Amino acid sequence: MKKMKLVYLLPALALFASCSKDPVDEMEEVNTTEPAVEIAAADEMTEVATENPGTVTNVYYAGQKIPVETFNGDYVYQGDILIPEDMASTQEVKIVYEKGETPSGNKSVGRTSARWPNNTVYYAIDSNLDNKTRVYDAIKHWESNTNIKFVERSSQSNYVYFVSGSGCSSYIGMIGGKQNITLSSSCSTGNTIHEIGHAIGLWHEQSRVDRQDYITINYDNIQSGREHNFQTYAQQGFDGAEYTNALDFGSIMMYGSYSFSANGKPTIVKKDGSTFNIQRSALSSGDKTGINNMYPYSSGGTETVEPVYVNGETYTVEGLIVLRMYNRWYYYHSQYGWKEVRLSSSDNWFYA
Repeated sequence: MKKMKLVYLLPALALFASCSKDPVDEMEEVNTTEPAVEIAAADEMTEVATENPGTVTNVYYAGQKIPVETFNGDYVYQGDILIPEDMASTQEVKIVYEKGETPSGNKSVGRTSARWPNNTVYYAIDSNLDNKTRVYDAIKHWESNTNIKFVERSSQSNYVYFVSGSGCSSYIGMIGGKQNITLSSSCSTGNTIHEIGHAIGLWHEQSRVDRQDYITINYDNIQSGREHNFQTYAQQGFDGAEYTNALDFGSIMMYGSYSFSANGKPTIVKKDGSTFNIQRSALSSGDKTGINNMYPYSSGGTETVEPVYVNGETYTVEGLIVLRMYNRWYYYHSQYGWKEVRLSSSDNWFYA
């Protein structure tokens, strides 16, 4: 997945995988003589909000047009990522204004910091959710391996809510208010770790902008209606830097070779044509490096941890993809190229 250093992290890392007992850093090749077994395993490990593809439509989110499926009133992106309906629009939303111009329309569209303040995620678990142990085990795993802390919600307004549903799904980053992490009875502890990854700001690993250096996507083998799940963020208009140096085949945020296969043939292969296993056992070393870069160590105080912006890196600030250069902000205009913009301190809108 593509990891964009966002301003308060929106699309940030790319990590997704599935579940197996294989060591995270040494993935074995799939035995292609038994494709049915591998496909079943991949399907079981690859998270989806629903088994049946919904109607695909385009919406604008965080200033970009993305293809989504509609399901139960929600927008679903890349299989298991939920897009808040009130933060998306079927029409392009203006997010850069001339100085002095008054913003109009729905200010909430695609505008979220996405980063959990002070590295702390508040959570609650629905009383009807079965096998709550998988949630506690997943939380423990995140706390043991990253700088993220999870605190059971008391009265906090922003929190994740683990609830039963038809599949495994989550929103990206902190969207504000109560946000569901949906877990069906078939979602494992590893799947739960994966969905928590989304909730703190991670995209899918195979969608990195540099993935062409490591993998090939076989679009002819993908289930009809699921092709858009395999697009890179660059293909969707996003741009940015990754938090790790190379695609991580061991990432818990990585699709497998047979994910969403329509014909028993691999949908993703390595550059040499070979297939690979995915794992949903634990965060890989790359996952840990990426998330800890996104969430540096915090002392846990009540103060807000301010992000550090690096010249030459791309971020998402208030829903706009911007480049930090010479200690200034620039956004890419399709006609005029890179233009400097400033963030208005009074209303948090960019103006040119």
